[in-house]
Amino acid sequence: MGGGGNKLKKAIKKFWRGVCRDYPTGAGVMSPIGVRWYIQDNHVVLDNGIVQVTLSNPDGIVTGVCYNGLDNLLEVLNNENNRGYWDVVWNALDGSRAGVFEVIKATTFKVIKETEEQVEVSFSRQWDPSLQGQLIPLNIDKRFVLLRGCSGFYTYAIYEHVGSAEWPAFSLGETRIAFKLRKDKFNYMAVADNRRRFMPLPEDRLPSRGQALAYPEAVLLTNPVEPELKGEVDDKYQYSCDNKDLKVHGWISMTPPVGFWQITPSDEFRSGGPLKQNLTSHVGPTTLAVFVSGHYAGDDLNPKFGQGEPWKKVFGPIFIYVNSVMDGQDPLTLWDDAKRQMSVEVQSWPYNFPASEDFQTADQRGSVTGKLFVSDRYVSSDNIPANGAYVGLAPPGDVGSWQRECKDYQFWTRADETGYFSINNVRTGNYNLYAWVPGFIGDYRNEASITITPGGQIDTGEIVYVPPRDGPTLWEIGIPDRSAAEFYVPDPDPKYVNKLFINHPDRFRQYGLWDRYSELYPSEDLVYTVGKSDYTKDWLFAQVNRKKTDNTYQGTTWQIKFVLDTVNQNGTYKLRVAIASASLAELQVRVNNPKANRALFSSGLIGRDNSIARHGVHGLYWLYNVDIQGGALVQGENTIYFTQPRNQSPFQGLMYDYIRLEAPPQHDVLYT
Repeated sequence: MGGGGNKLKKAIKKFWRGVCRDYPTGAGVMSPIGVRWYIQDNHVVLDNGIVQVTLSNPDGIVTGVCYNGLDNLLEVLNNENNRGYWDVVWNALDGSRAGVFEVIKATTFKVIKETEEQVEVSFSRQWDPSLQGQLIPLNIDKRFVLLRGCSGFYTYAIYEHVGSAEWPAFSLGETRIAFKLRKDKFNYMAVADNRRRFMPLPEDRLPSRGQALAYPEAVLLTNPVEPELKGEVDDKYQYSCDNKDLKVHGWISMTPPVGFWQITPSDEFRSGGPLKQNLTSHVGPTTLAVFVSGHYAGDDLNPKFGQGEPWKKVFGPIFIYVNSVMDGQDPLTLWDDAKRQMSVEVQSWPYNFPASEDFQTADQRGSVTGKLFVSDRYVSSDNIPANGAYVGLAPPGDVGSWQRECKDYQFWTRADETGYFSINNVRTGNYNLYAWVPGFIGDYRNEASITITPGGQIDTGEIVYVPPRDGPTLWEIGIPDRSAAEFYVPDPDPKYVNKLFINHPDRFRQYGLWDRYSELYPSEDLVYTVGKSDYTKDWLFAQVNRKKTDNTYQGTTWQIKFVLDTVNQNGTYKLRVAIASASLAELQVRVNNPKANRALFSSGLIGRDNSIARHGVHGLYWLYNVDIQGGALVQGENTIYFTQPRNQSPFQGLMYDYIRLEAPPQHDVLYT
């Protein structure tokens, strides 16, 4: 339905607001009327009788969401461009522009589909050479979809870099969609069952009420509006989440009882695979859907495009879900309903309603099944079913390249207890099959590439991963699961506590743990004795720098002491060091001589994960295999020294996933 005269517009607006009040319930309620759209001044309004979405025209910024009697769930005190928007951060690869933050504003509005059941609208802009240096060199088409009877709306976008020489090279640092909600209504946030709470207000972070800490995101609440929050630390990175667990998060208003949720039904369009961490919701109240970012990874996860390099990708759709309960009912049950709706959306993927030909529906996709086994002759003479393995399809690349892949699509699943896996609804294209298995180090890649065709069903049969292994295990520290979570996490400084994470499985999310090392080990570094020490108590989750009395930092050297009853002087021992995170760090390994001028092994400077500062226990995964000649070892006590010498910042350091020393190969031993 197109625009009309002013009187008609006002009548329609009044009518739809009445409908918005009369139909406050959740998803699945059928409106007595179909989906409609109309133009109002410089806005486009989508309405289905349950929710009303207002977008600026032609910019395509979400300026209002009307639901359950509230004229706007978004922050009305903000400028219209700062309520609900897609944005990018980009860099010109010639160095002319760096760190450019840009709210994506379209130039053209178009109705793509209009029926009683669905309205889909497009806000697009085209790039041309006259815009070089001003706007990111992408054609961008933002879509918004409203369905009949649906308590919420969908949004997705198509980004395109044209394969023409006049299209410049650039890198994409970040892209996402953000919603800023009303701070006078939304004060309870939920990211997971064990990460939900009443949150501070944005003004609690201002200098009059909060104290800035080591970096801008972290603030100590000194005089918050709600006194019970006094003394807590607020930091948006405390609420980060792995892609694999990041399906739904959002906010609850208590009066009226309304929920606002961001649901991401698929990871396929997010970069970095299932372990990539992204921001979720945080004080604002703000909720995000992040598609590309370097968080917990660094520049490796910022896609770079050459001059004239063709590229096109669909981000989304994601679902913005709103729900409510009747007065007198517990508003916190809205979180349970949001999780139920998330399951509905996941089961509905891929959606059948997006009108863009660039979004592939189920019948245009294919699948891959198979069984994965692990062959480790020092563990078992039989192949071991890869129970719980992460198995995925990602663009062709080297072994393990999936974790740095950030341009195209990835599709992941978990194998069952028999090693069986099924990767469904895969977009057409060429892929490698990748995997990693909790309990075993390293990465698997199937040598044969896989081509997905519409409706194609590929069965790989039984495939076998042979993890790195030369000889039997002499000793090991940790669990090979790409995380440092199993190691000792100290209590936080009582001055810097987020109460949510007291007695919480994610103890590592507390602020300031990097300085706890200096208190626990004020003069001597950590020493771990194999056979006596317990890695859950005696191996700190991060090898960080020691803070000195002059507030500078020094690198640290950790020791692993172990006894060998016999030594094969002519054999080669193998030290396996799996690193869960590295932040501008270096690992140097020495054996039995801590002062040796030349380390037996050095990683060189590695990593920009910043996981130490951002309350994570993993970033990118690194695996090093170090040869130790038998002549360097002695019968009796030996010591391996791990030195991390880089010391310009408290946030430089390493997190270990797993460490193992193997004896030289023993060909007469099949398994232990």
